[in-house]
Amino acid sequence: MQREALSGALWHHPTFWGAVAFVLFFVFFGRRLYAALVGMLDQRAEKVRREIEEAARLRREAEDMLREARAAREKALAEARALIEAAETEAARMAESIRAEAEAAARRREEMAKARIEAAEKAALDELRRLTADLAVEAAREAIRKELTPEIEQALIERALAGLPEALRAA
Repeated sequence: MQREALSGALWHHPTFWGAVAFVLFFVFFGRRLYAALVGMLDQRAEKVRREIEEAARLRREAEDMLREARAAREKALAEARALIEAAETEAARMAESIRAEAEAAARRREEMAKARIEAAEKAALDELRRLTADLAVEAAREAIRKELTPEIEQALIERALAGLPEALRAA
């Protein structure tokens, strides 16, 4: 009796029927629900896996780009160093060339100055010689004018005329 009372009470209790409905619901629809939940979880897992793969691919690309950027930077630094060295070498060569040209120009100017000085000295000496010769001629004229008498003059002319045929043969 107690069993009947207990079993009669169980059938009329709403919690029992709720539990039965819950169990029947999962028995009939559990596979579909499970399949749908598993499908959603699989889709989510696939999406996460794709995102991880995409992130890994992007990371590899970023690392490749970083390596390329570092290589390009090193190349640019090497080219810059080479340009600086070439510029320094060219600057040294140009400085040496300019120094040599300046020395050559200074030597040319010095030689030109020496040549001008020598020409001025020669001109001065020539002028001095000419003036000296003029003075000597003038002094000789004056001396001859004072000392030369008409008789001595006639004797000198005759002696010059007598030596003329011999001088013409010698020439």
